[in-house]
Amino acid sequence: MVRLLHNVEIPDAEIEMHAVRSQGAGGQNVNKVASAIHLRFDIRGSSLPEGIKDRMLRLRDQRITRDGVVIIKAQRYRDQEKNRQDALERLRQLVRGAAQPRKRRRPTRPGRAAIERRLQAKKHRGRKKSLRGPVSGD
Repeated sequence: MVRLLHNVEIPDAEIEMHAVRSQGAGGQNVNKVASAIHLRFDIRGSSLPEGIKDRMLRLRDQRITRDGVVIIKAQRYRDQEKNRQDALERLRQLVRGAAQPRKRRRPTRPGRAAIERRLQAKKHRGRKKSLRGPVSGD
């Protein structure tokens, strides 16, 4: 079981992890060692609560495919186990972000004093511009 939140756990079988070769420059060892981790997690087929599933599927995240599969490639470290932990932590952060419902925006109106200040500033600018007119030299 992998604990994603304090009250949300998912079975290990729902997370698919494969070791692959890391990208980028490296020495003689780079072509022999598969230290990067590809993590795949199917949101729709998981045992996550429905609310979290829905919010995750609505996220505009490039790591989530159209089919609702999270794909994370962890290759930050040279050690496979550290990359495995890193991939799980990134999945936790994604779920944690979806678990918190967004706050509803409450529409507000400007106060009476703010409206008055705006109108006074408009009058002031208007007076200033009216003084820019041509000067009569009679």
